[in-house]
Amino acid sequence: MALQPGAPAAAADGGSHIDAPQLQVFVMGLFFIFGGITSLNDVIIPKLKELFTLNYTQAMLVQFCFFAAYAVIGIPGARLIKRIGYMRGAVTGLLTMMAGCLLFIPASQTATYALFLLALFVLASGVVIVQVVANPLISMLGKPETAHSRLTFAQGFNSLGTTVFPIVGSILILGSLASVSASELSGAQLSAYRTAESQVIVNGYIGIAVALAIVAAVVWLFRNALKGERHEQSSGLAGLDLLQRPRFGYGALCIFLYVGAEVAIGSLIVNYLMQGHVLALPEQDAGKLIGVYWGGAMVGRFIGSAVLRVLSPGKVLAAVSVAAIALIALSSQSTGALAGYSLLAVGLANAIMFPTIFSLACEKLGPRAADGSGIINVAIVGGAIIPLLTGVIADMSGSLTVALTLPVLCYAIIAGFGLYARRPA
Repeated sequence: MALQPGAPAAAADGGSHIDAPQLQVFVMGLFFIFGGITSLNDVIIPKLKELFTLNYTQAMLVQFCFFAAYAVIGIPGARLIKRIGYMRGAVTGLLTMMAGCLLFIPASQTATYALFLLALFVLASGVVIVQVVANPLISMLGKPETAHSRLTFAQGFNSLGTTVFPIVGSILILGSLASVSASELSGAQLSAYRTAESQVIVNGYIGIAVALAIVAAVVWLFRNALKGERHEQSSGLAGLDLLQRPRFGYGALCIFLYVGAEVAIGSLIVNYLMQGHVLALPEQDAGKLIGVYWGGAMVGRFIGSAVLRVLSPGKVLAAVSVAAIALIALSSQSTGALAGYSLLAVGLANAIMFPTIFSLACEKLGPRAADGSGIINVAIVGGAIIPLLTGVIADMSGSLTVALTLPVLCYAIIAGFGLYARRPA
């Protein structure tokens, strides 16, 4: 990182851009980290589902507890950032993430599913704080008219993390499953099996904790990098008055729906691809293909960052939402490789959705940028609600295909927002 501690930067007030391009390296790194950690949920869901003999609804509690942190921490996180600043806020978030990783140790030693869920909530709380920092900061690191493109480019590094982490995680975590199943054991044998098999999850998260500690130490050296940073005090209840603006309110709803749809599909991919009429893959092989889903989003975001410089962001958002609907429909009406890879291709359609919805909703917020980011992060709780409801539908209908109708409805509403927000605010 080229910027030295204490180097000057223009005011981070949302009304002008920060003249510190070196900070983009730091922000891209944050996107990579929290993206990768979030995508690991898709790997540990099938692992915990087997260890604790869970149904789909119970397994989706992983995503529920993780993304519930956005509802709980989003607004307090924005207040914290406004009090201590972006860089110190990033350090706080990174250390909270580290604490969540370390909580996997007692969760494994006691072989308790509830403790795993608690660890995920704490980990996600740190992710929320880091994300409250990253989204508005990357929007400020350049000219306002290229904010859509720049945020999409940054989300490409988020997708790089979501591509790399699941591939490595599937090898380390799903590849370790024993020849017996938890459903075949009981009593002390079952407890011993769960403790032994969950240790691979612990080892992975301990490694992440060490990396987070190092990153936090480096970021702390740059805690004074933003000189003259200013934030407007919240009006209303911590910025909730922003929801009275139709464009912002509709955009926040679409963030809720988009994250929910994306996470629901990602959470079901392993089990979906293992089905006999799809690809009939072993668990580890299906887990590796999670990287294809998130990798599509990565490729699409780098392409999208260029496309959004020349085409209307709203129209592009509407087009990719319709494409996602078409791919899910194709998957549900086909079998074999076509069914499997058309669902994986939804990741490509997802590519520009989050950054485009975020930037369209937050246009012209100015010094209310931190408030807007906090509210948007609360809306990410859709990643808790939509996957859980999708799991309920799967259990009630006995079909993962039927359960995918919920993400389809989410994408339809997002397409409407794209058309609504196709003109500048």
